[in-house]
Amino acid sequence: MTAAAAGAAGAGTGAKLPQQRPLTCTGHTRPVTDVSYSAVLGAGDFYLLSGCKDSNAILRGAHGNWIGTLSGHKGAIWSSRITPDAARSVTGSGDFSAKVWDNRTGQTLSTLPHSHIVRAVDVSDDGRFVLTGGFEKRLRLYDLNGPTVAAGTDALQPAMIREFACPGEVRFAALDSARGLVFNANDKELQVWDLRTSQPLPSRFFDGAITSVRLTEDRSSLICTAGKSVYVFGLDSSELVFSVATPFVTSSASIHPSRDRIVVASSADLWVRTYSIPTGREIEVCKGHHGPIHAVSYSPDGFMYATGSEDGTVRLWETFPGTAYGPWK
Repeated sequence: MTAAAAGAAGAGTGAKLPQQRPLTCTGHTRPVTDVSYSAVLGAGDFYLLSGCKDSNAILRGAHGNWIGTLSGHKGAIWSSRITPDAARSVTGSGDFSAKVWDNRTGQTLSTLPHSHIVRAVDVSDDGRFVLTGGFEKRLRLYDLNGPTVAAGTDALQPAMIREFACPGEVRFAALDSARGLVFNANDKELQVWDLRTSQPLPSRFFDGAITSVRLTEDRSSLICTAGKSVYVFGLDSSELVFSVATPFVTSSASIHPSRDRIVVASSADLWVRTYSIPTGREIEVCKGHHGPIHAVSYSPDGFMYATGSEDGTVRLWETFPGTAYGPWK
């Protein structure tokens, strides 16, 4: 059964969902700041990456099994992304650097120095381009397959190919390489840049501070959490296609691959909530973490989602509780 079929089978029945029994993934020793999935690969496998304030990122298999720890930063990791093909990971840290990792060997491929804390990283859909941003108030774009520059004795690193001066600190950023767009959050303002002209496009403003900016897994939409609301914008039209108001301050959100639901996390409580699209009706409320939740992401097959929390754990939740899937079989 596909994820879409499972969702359709359980939709609209009015039946109470089975109690969630999340799978707890340990290994981190401080708050988990970010979680991201690869795409589904040829063999049907996919991978999960988590970044943490303990300076490490952990790579896991589809069902949470530990594969390796990416160690090398000397400060908290604030943002982490895995490329769709799972070959590389990118992390941004409080040690004034971003790192590109080889997921097969666990070794650092490149260290990208900055002049201040790197709070945001993103990768293009083909894994070639890396976007960074942080407290130096700049966005930087690197081409991993392009020119290199010297980085110490007998070392080379990717050359920066584009840079944008921002009016404030960059805390969240997203790269839409297909359309040549870059997004970054500055307090309540969502800024947009055109890579072709290096010029800013009209900004969007929100009532509350922006707490996350991220592309959907299919790269068709941008999800932005701000204040107590979640906003989804279509990238082709730039129009708002869905929004939902919640009773709590949002920290992160992720849309299911079938686009019939959205899961929303909060850094103000211990709950993670799922809402129906397009009605905005609350479908499910789950509690399992012992600290606020900073990040959430659906798996690319749609059968589960991962959350990263202040309690130092990553937890995996069933999208359709009671379905015989993976570790819940």
